[in-house]
Amino acid sequence: MNTSIYKYIIGLTGNIACGKSSVVAELVTLGATAIDADSVTRELQQPGHEVYRDIVTHFGPSVVTADGQLNRKALGNIVFSDAQQLRLLESIVHPAVRNHIVHWLARIPHGTRTHPSVAVIDAIKLIESGWPQHCDAVWVVTCTRDQQIERLCRTRNLTEAEAIQRIDAQNPQSAKVAEADVVIDNSGSWQETQQQIHHHWHSIHRRFA
Repeated sequence: MNTSIYKYIIGLTGNIACGKSSVVAELVTLGATAIDADSVTRELQQPGHEVYRDIVTHFGPSVVTADGQLNRKALGNIVFSDAQQLRLLESIVHPAVRNHIVHWLARIPHGTRTHPSVAVIDAIKLIESGWPQHCDAVWVVTCTRDQQIERLCRTRNLTEAEAIQRIDAQNPQSAKVAEADVVIDNSGSWQETQQQIHHHWHSIHRRFA
């Protein structure tokens, strides 16, 4: 970590429905600046972008809605049931998302010793995409498998079978935890999760003191 520039980069990840977004939101309330790789992906998948055109070219009109938008659920049904198709989608999306985030990081101003600038890259494929080498710390958010299934069914209107399919298409949580500098256990109450976030947030600032 280069403390002379007073900028600290957190790479934050966790498997689907583990609560990454809630952890990021809490970090933002504490003063961090964050970027959501999934939001960047959605932006780049809008009509008119090269990523959109490449996806439609490779996956065909079945992944496009009547009004010309990308049908993310239809696309998900294809790639989460076929590992080769998932790798193809990632080869289209990941380089463009990475380039967008690199430019975003470059625009974040440096902080001071008492108020270092903290940037958070929120990405479900953070580790697989090679981001850890560019981060000062990797944070991994976890919860139980049953909680993942329940949250996916409740928030994304998936069937239990669809939820399990999406969970099983990802690398196991244990693989991410093995790469983590910080693990946030989001299987308990939100207050318990907040306590963990605040503890590690203050640890960052002590590094610059």
